Amino acid sequence: MFISGAGPALFSASIEWQKNCESGCTAQNGKRGQRLKSHESTPGSHLAIAVDRSGMEVIVRLNGRIDVDSSPDIRDCLLAILSGKQSVHAVTVDLSDVNHIEASGIATLVEALKIAGPRQIRLHLQGLHGSVLRLFEVTGLLPLFETIHSGKGVV
Repeated sequence: MFISGAGPALFSASIEWQKNCESGCTAQNGKRGQRLKSHESTPGSHLAIAVDRSGMEVIVRLNGRIDVDSSPDIRDCLLAILSGKQSVHAVTVDLSDVNHIEASGIATLVEALKIAGPRQIRLHLQGLHGSVLRLFEVTGLLPLFETIHSGKGVV
């Protein structure tokens, strides 16, 4: 795991993940596109999470498999962002590098959407493709989410 950047902590919410992670380490210097945190879960979960913040927008980049083992990591990350003291206007979850998602991952994203709505935070999904897109379609949940089809996020 690594954290880049120095200076005052602009992202005051402590992002704590359950597996293989240090708690309370979110320092960054506020430059556009600054990486807040990157996390590699335990080998069994096969998921990497990277969080980038640019002003009032956050991108959560996921890489690997989203399953019952990795969903709690994603949940903790999104809850920390959505319930943080610092104002956030938009959160983009980039699924471009996700090769598999299970129902637990979809449930985690729906939970984040329910939290974001009342706080007037826009939650976007980016990079839906293949079997990941198909699962959103067959569950009928795709229309609930704002999607970004380009290779670039809101940042």
